[in-house]
Amino acid sequence: MGEFIIKMPDVGEGVAEAELVEWHVKTGDPVREDMVIAAVMTDKATVEIPSPVNGTVIWLAGDIGDRIAVKAPLVRIETSGETGEAQHIRISQAPVAETPKAEIAKPVPAATTPAPAPAPAPVPAPAPVPVEKPIAAPSVRLFARENGVDLRQVQGSGPAGRILREDVEQFLSQGTAPAATRNGFARKTATEEIKLTGLRRRIAEKMVLSTSRIPHITYVEEVDMTALEELRATMNGDRRPDHSKLTVLPFLMRALVKAISEQPNVNATFDDDAGIITRHSAVHIGIATQTPAGLTVPVVRHAEARGIWDCAAEMVRLAEAARSGTATREELSGSTITISSLGALGGIVSTPVINHPEVAIIGVNKIATRPVWDGTQFVPRKMMNLSSSFDHRIIDGWDAATFVQRVRTLLETPALIFIEG
Repeated sequence: MGEFIIKMPDVGEGVAEAELVEWHVKTGDPVREDMVIAAVMTDKATVEIPSPVNGTVIWLAGDIGDRIAVKAPLVRIETSGETGEAQHIRISQAPVAETPKAEIAKPVPAATTPAPAPAPAPVPAPAPVPVEKPIAAPSVRLFARENGVDLRQVQGSGPAGRILREDVEQFLSQGTAPAATRNGFARKTATEEIKLTGLRRRIAEKMVLSTSRIPHITYVEEVDMTALEELRATMNGDRRPDHSKLTVLPFLMRALVKAISEQPNVNATFDDDAGIITRHSAVHIGIATQTPAGLTVPVVRHAEARGIWDCAAEMVRLAEAARSGTATREELSGSTITISSLGALGGIVSTPVINHPEVAIIGVNKIATRPVWDGTQFVPRKMMNLSSSFDHRIIDGWDAATFVQRVRTLLETPALIFIEG
């Protein structure tokens, strides 16, 4: 018998540890060559680790959510016979293009295990003992009945085992599920602990970093979208078969490009450790996208060089890649400003969190038909709120309001979006 030790792979330069996000096996499970046994995640990649040998898992390094140092033992596999030199195994990962290799230690002889002792003969179960009626005062019985507690499950602390009201209260505080009450309802006191792991933990860390280091200022403005919605309906009706259906976002992206040309400080990133603001001439717009694994931000690069239809097509392509888990690292990083939209669920107002180290994020709320006074009467108009947050260290309130007002003007007069110069 021999033993293979699979070590945590070196998944990239500068990566000292990786997080366990999934086990495909448990101790005692048989494994075969090339069978995926675990998945780990770093800031740069999610890596699947296969087994290079056939055998049985005899040890696992930790639980889901644990961080394991690079080159530390990850899995021990018991194999039959001796093996040769240490091998490299193939690793699939996303979104990084490079494929690192895991290290496997040389086999070591397994310790001799004595043969298991024969199983003892089954012992017949004892005959059931009649359960006496619990001792409790009528008021305690009433209290227990109202709270759905079976007194036979409560340990009494009074004389001769008498159950006191305090014993019932203690029983309830321990989270034991009570039986149904007189009215057919039951109290629910169970709790469930869920460990924050994988992408969900990355999102949490990103949000903490943003809110702890960036003093946010949020500015909300309503926009009359009636004209743009009419234009959008016309363009969708006349679109070519190879064109994606237009949503509001491609128009907003082009409006941002034009507004940024007048206020370039909004299209920037801020290194607060070095105290350096980097203004970008390229407009790389991140689109916050909900996926089955959590929130990701694919990036439409060089929106300043794209038209409405091009912006729409690229946004659809990136959203599909993000939801299917095939987006590359380059497609999920490098944004200079972000749009956050919940679509029809957008609500009336929101307070979007800036995508660190950017200095601005534009939040899109839902469009609703509301009565608007035109000077002589109330008329129905399609209205939408823009909820935008800015890094108050870089963007003053006046500049934030001026920027959003310019975006509002472009959306309310959509012909201006198509006029250059």
